This record gives sequence, C-alpha cells and structure tokens, in this order.
Amino acid sequence: MAVTDRGPFDPSTGGLRVALRLQPGARRTCIEGLGKLADGKVVLRVRVTEPPEGGKANAALVRLLAKTWKLPKTAIRILAGHGQRQKTLLISGDPAALEARLRNWLADLGGGRR
Repeated sequence: MAVTDRGPFDPSTGGLRVALRLQPGARRTCIEGLGKLADGKVVLRVRVTEPPEGGKANAALVRLLAKTWKLPKTAIRILAGHGQRQKTLLISGDPAALEARLRNWLADLGGGRR
C-alpha cells in the first residue's frame, strides 16, 4: 500500500503518525478534512484562532484534536514542524486500533467542517 493510500496516517512504533497542515490565526477553529500538498502528500487540514506565537497555536491544535478524538492531551505529541504549518504528530497507543478509529472518524467527517 502506498503512503498516499494511507491518507495522513502512518503506523509507527508506539503509535500512529498523523501528517497535517495547521493554519494559525484563523477566524474560527475547525478541522477542515483532508488536503493535498504541492508534493502530493495527503494531510489533515486544521485551523485554529490562536496566533503562532509562543506555542499557542500548537497547544490549541493538541487541545482540539484531543477533544475531537476523545484522547488525553498527553497522547498527542508534535514530532516535527513545531514552528511550521506542516506538522507530524504522534498519537500514542496501538497503531492498528488508532488507525481504524481515526479512519472511521474521518469517514464520519465526510470532507465537511467540524
């Protein structure tokens, strides 16, 4: 299975990696759904109202995803992209179970906004 077939999810040791693109300073906080970067990589597109200063946008991202996915905030860690819009997260736990759970959530999202 190609990476793009997996969407933004990539099972790894200790959890599930999630590729995303964050837009800080947006008018409203929401998860937009999937998007494709210029290089063809599929990412989860997220907007937060907090500014990209002092880690505020990153903290808002973690809070939003933890609440939406019903996970503890401590289970979500930013692996790469702390100061950039494109980020890689690690969700701690069983990779297969997390991927199945988040794929179901993504199907329920249906490309719409939440």
